[in-house]
Amino acid sequence: MRPLTKIAAVAALLAAALPAAAQEVTLKFNHIWNAQAMASVNVIGPWCDKIAAESSNRMKCQIFPSMSLGGTPPQLVDQVRDGVTDVTITLPGYTAGRFPAMEVFELPFMTNSAEAGAQAAWDYLQKHATAEFPGTKILATWVHDEGYVHTRDKQVKTLADFRGLKMRAPTRQTNKLLAALGASPVGMPLPAIPDAISKGTIDGFLLPWEVIPSLKMHEMVRYHTETHPSRPALYSAVFVFAMNQALYDRLPADLKAVIDRNSGAALSRQIGKIWDDSKPAARKLAVDRGNVFFELSAEETDNWAKASAKLYEEWVADMDKRGRNGQALLKDARDLLAKYAK
Repeated sequence: MRPLTKIAAVAALLAAALPAAAQEVTLKFNHIWNAQAMASVNVIGPWCDKIAAESSNRMKCQIFPSMSLGGTPPQLVDQVRDGVTDVTITLPGYTAGRFPAMEVFELPFMTNSAEAGAQAAWDYLQKHATAEFPGTKILATWVHDEGYVHTRDKQVKTLADFRGLKMRAPTRQTNKLLAALGASPVGMPLPAIPDAISKGTIDGFLLPWEVIPSLKMHEMVRYHTETHPSRPALYSAVFVFAMNQALYDRLPADLKAVIDRNSGAALSRQIGKIWDDSKPAARKLAVDRGNVFFELSAEETDNWAKASAKLYEEWVADMDKRGRNGQALLKDARDLLAKYAK
């Protein structure tokens, strides 16, 4: 055997003999938020720090905020499935109709607690919706805090006030909700809102308080309409914390264990609580600016719920057409929300 060949053979044997624990992994983490956003600071950064600490820095994140790895927000579900990004947090609802089973939590007036919604959504996902995410390991799922109406030039106080307004919403169900309430829905992902509101492409948007400060959207509108606190939220949207399944499968056992300890029901609940807790500070910025707030009465909130009730029937019918028992799925989602309600 030639000397160089011998050296190569020895090197190969030594590499094979290295323990799996010596492997180092860098997780590409592409997502929609800027680095100052609540999700970046309170969820993504701490999660990445935790897996680095528990793996003795053998598994780290390389974070790409504001889609800086490339692509558009609706492409994130495919990016993580295909391994373009290793990890992401995104809204399945950005790709309309592709994840219909999970859309049940985006129907109007379902819950007013992101923490309860997160626990219910995790259980429901395991029972009914994992097949919607092929090639993807879902680490957590949750809904955001209560979604409200934010407008630039006109306060919305009744259903009639929606007429003529072009309003943004993130998902298929929230666009259908706006149409049912009398507005003209405009679908677009979060990063597009500031430009759209400044140019008058939209008159307002549906959003929870959590995300508004990161894009300074409380400075772009003057009016905020909140549903009555005794009623479930006007709307919410589903998030997934997702990892490429093939990458997870290739991890050595000890690094898989790190991921497993930092995913699942507990992580979902934790993130839901973070979303709930983020509301007061974000809302206060709009209060301090002198923006105008209006809280719907319980009766008017019920009017909005009645106007949007057909969305439940349409979702059930859609699931039935797909060979699923839509009514049973809706009941299970509601039962889980009731189980975890505070």
